[in-house]
Amino acid sequence: MRELLRAEHVFKTWNPGGRVPVPAVRDVTFSLSAGESVLVVGPSGAGKTTLLCLLGGLLRPDGGSVVFDGHQLSALGEPERAALRLRRIGFVFQRGLLLPHLTAVDNVALVARASGIARRAARERGHELLARVRLSDRAAFLPTALSPGEAQRVALARALALEPALVLADEPTAHLDAETGSGVVAELRRLVETVGASLVVVSHDERLRTVANRVLRMADGRLMPF
Repeated sequence: MRELLRAEHVFKTWNPGGRVPVPAVRDVTFSLSAGESVLVVGPSGAGKTTLLCLLGGLLRPDGGSVVFDGHQLSALGEPERAALRLRRIGFVFQRGLLLPHLTAVDNVALVARASGIARRAARERGHELLARVRLSDRAAFLPTALSPGEAQRVALARALALEPALVLADEPTAHLDAETGSGVVAELRRLVETVGASLVVVSHDERLRTVANRVLRMADGRLMPF
């Protein structure tokens, strides 16, 4: 199977020049095949979110390399990395991070609009994706009128707006009850499989193991087999 993503001997330290540097990611080597789903579990402070941001090109490593789809991310300038993230990587953040002044459909359409798609076509795409997550009846609602589970499903739809090759999800069930969280995770896996994307989920919740082909554990900035 084709390799989509590879991180080799990646390091990231917060406050590296300060009196108390904090190693967040230590010598991580990781690879991901096209179409594969991986869950990284670990406690808060283990370095999971930092690792996810490195894999998605939101952060540059202090050492080592991250290659995504043939692109050495740290060798790209910020405009090039931003364009690659927009078109090829979908992000699902904690709490969804929807824009409060936009309706559900416009939150989803925002990614398509940013890529240059005309407003009407982008909104049509937004309605299509909301239908996939069974939220057509919430398309005109603002985020404040959505339940936490509905808001996270809108965030899933937004992450798939441009059919990315990779979806990165940071604690997608952290603020949901067990039943709602399980539904969101099942929805995420189904959507990712529909577009043929690879998936990396980081979470403290080991119950999410059903979403993944492979499970890894992270502790003190190091990645290891589960």
